Amino acid sequence: MKLDRPENPSRRNFFKSGAAAVTLTLAPGVTVMAFGGSPAAAGQADAGKRWGLMIDVNKCASDCTACVSACKTENGWEGHGDPEQAAQWIRKVTLKDKATGHETSMPVMCQHCEEPPCVDVCPTGASFKRVDGIVLVDKHTCIGCRYCMMACPFKARSFVHEPTTNQKEHAPRGNGTVESCTLCVHRVDEGRVPACVEACDATGNGAMIFGDLNDPESDISKALAAYPTTALRADLDLNQGVRYANF
Repeated sequence: MKLDRPENPSRRNFFKSGAAAVTLTLAPGVTVMAFGGSPAAAGQADAGKRWGLMIDVNKCASDCTACVSACKTENGWEGHGDPEQAAQWIRKVTLKDKATGHETSMPVMCQHCEEPPCVDVCPTGASFKRVDGIVLVDKHTCIGCRYCMMACPFKARSFVHEPTTNQKEHAPRGNGTVESCTLCVHRVDEGRVPACVEACDATGNGAMIFGDLNDPESDISKALAAYPTTALRADLDLNQGVRYANF
């Protein structure tokens, strides 16, 4: 049984009202930018849905980065300078079985957990989960503490080190804040699929299926019922919205 942890309203309100001051203490030069992605802006979310993604590893070509390129273009996060500090909303990783030498290539992004550790550790409530399962960062209240980055088992979050220019209206960024895959929430709210899924389909690989996990008639639910899949770090019991087939 999972118990709801009671929230301390006074503590939470203190952090929200004092976000700028705390930011100066934790990281001089970090600025807090007020822009979209807040829980208040999530009114379009449907509590009856649980958005998810299934990735068939066998269909993911090792030399294909179409999903990564599409995400960069759609959300404008391609970083500059030190590659170790560059944004990574989605990345391709290669896993090798030491015993057999078999290599597996697959994309990894925010897993949109039902029980997201990033939300549990966030002191301001900037990390939050919409009622439809999409996990986001509220840039109004993110103080750049990076606790969420340390808590994420999938290394799916990035800290914005560089000044940002030419931002996308639907995906504004800010120096000194944390960001990650949003499942292209702006597209989802318009009835479209995420950019990575669209790009994967365009290559003909068809390695990604997006849809409502709560709808037994959706393509993703039918695929999950037909093929064995697994979640990354299933031992953590986070019930992620992203599942991998043939992994």
